[in-house]
Amino acid sequence: MNLVRALGSVGGLTLASRVLALVRDTLQAAYIGASFASDAFFVAFRLPNMFRALFAEGAFAAAFIPLFNQRVGEDGDLAPAIAFAERALAWLFPILMGMTIAMILAAWPLTWVLAGGFTRQQPSPSDFAFAVTLSRITIPYLFLISLASLLGGILNSLDRFWVNAAAPILLNISMVSALWFLHGDPYETARVQAWAVTAGGALQLGWLVLACRRAGVKLRLKLPRVDDDVKRLLKLIIPAAAGAGAAQINLAISTALAGWLLAEGSISAINYADRVNQLPLGMIGIGLGTILLPTVTRLLRKGNEAQAMETQNRGIELALFLTLPAAAAFVFAAEPIVQGLFQRGQFDATDTIRTGWVLSAFSIGLPSYVLVKVLTPGFYARADTKTPVRLAMLSILVNIVGNLVLIPSVGVIGSALSTALSSSLNVAMLYSTLKKRGHFAADAQLRRRIPRLTIAALAMGGALYFIKPWFAPYTQGSLLTTLPALAVLVGIGVAIYAIACFATGAFRPADIKALIRRRSTD
Repeated sequence: MNLVRALGSVGGLTLASRVLALVRDTLQAAYIGASFASDAFFVAFRLPNMFRALFAEGAFAAAFIPLFNQRVGEDGDLAPAIAFAERALAWLFPILMGMTIAMILAAWPLTWVLAGGFTRQQPSPSDFAFAVTLSRITIPYLFLISLASLLGGILNSLDRFWVNAAAPILLNISMVSALWFLHGDPYETARVQAWAVTAGGALQLGWLVLACRRAGVKLRLKLPRVDDDVKRLLKLIIPAAAGAGAAQINLAISTALAGWLLAEGSISAINYADRVNQLPLGMIGIGLGTILLPTVTRLLRKGNEAQAMETQNRGIELALFLTLPAAAAFVFAAEPIVQGLFQRGQFDATDTIRTGWVLSAFSIGLPSYVLVKVLTPGFYARADTKTPVRLAMLSILVNIVGNLVLIPSVGVIGSALSTALSSSLNVAMLYSTLKKRGHFAADAQLRRRIPRLTIAALAMGGALYFIKPWFAPYTQGSLLTTLPALAVLVGIGVAIYAIACFATGAFRPADIKALIRRRSTD
């Protein structure tokens, strides 16, 4: 598979979704700001966001796709695989329904845990009741997105990556539309946003149901029964969810500790910074993870271990080529980016400074957030979901300790920095484990390019640091002024990075010629 072409399709749609999400948060910053109302909404949204990562990008990708692929006949016969999917759905539906009802009933303690009780903010009883209400409104999204994840896993297994990648766009259309047409005071707007989350989940599920029907896949809801396939799926799915969702779990922990230890607006600063950080993570990390798992699974099924390792090497190379400059830009030029995107209406200059520092801290771990998505398919394709979760739990423990150590000394920045460092530790453990087992080794091309790409990214970041004051007058005001200024700043960064890549030898003219020849023969 041509990774660049596949990533262009999946990553492009994911990028479109993340850009819409950024538009959504830009509107939210203007209408709600970084206040208790926005903190309450972000806590309510954290739960469905976490489950989206655990199920849509985690459990079903890691556990369901390899098992589904194993049941597709050599001649492409889907009947055994669809029968397996129906048996999985028979258990998934009642379990999800029960979980949803239980979580709605337990919304008060769930909100308290996710917000750290808003201890430092000392909300009134009516304010905390408002936060609980928002959680109850968003919880049904979990049921909808988990069912959608099953259908998305089927479509990914059939190489219809773009259909599943397009589904989150519908969520963001729902939320942007609600903000634009139905906003009121900060509390009213937060409530509208919560309802838009659940409406977006219904739209995503409907889209994937139609897409599966067009692909000839019609799942029937049957009575659940236990068989070996279901036992194996259930055995794999829980550790897969925890392992793949380590970054979201870390962020949830950081959010809770921020609510416990930090002042009003800190949870919002973490979430606004994370939204910017999600742009490259969504396009590159989720896109590569979506593509690599079914690809590596098929190669291993055919006994082609060398080609599977080659595919992962190129995946890491592509991930670093795209994420290192993004990380450098966010570290060295975070303030004008945050200012241009968010500083208007309820979001003031103090919020910009705080969110900018959080973004810089988060971005130190950006390459590692993406590399987790690239390395874990090496375990999941071999039906090993336990090792990634064991390593993820260690990284989560480090994150908790890091938060408790760093937040008292450097405030909300410590929360983001701890998340970045724990993710980097997770990548190091994943890589060393794969290497020790003989399942992965960095080839000569990857070893040559990593230091050169790093130098090129640092050169770009340093250049942005010195030229960003020239853009300061243009990153304030309306989006009509700030977005073109940011586009020019990004364009300059891209040009500097490209020049630096050739200057350091990270890429050579021969590489471009080879790529052009390959595209002309495809």
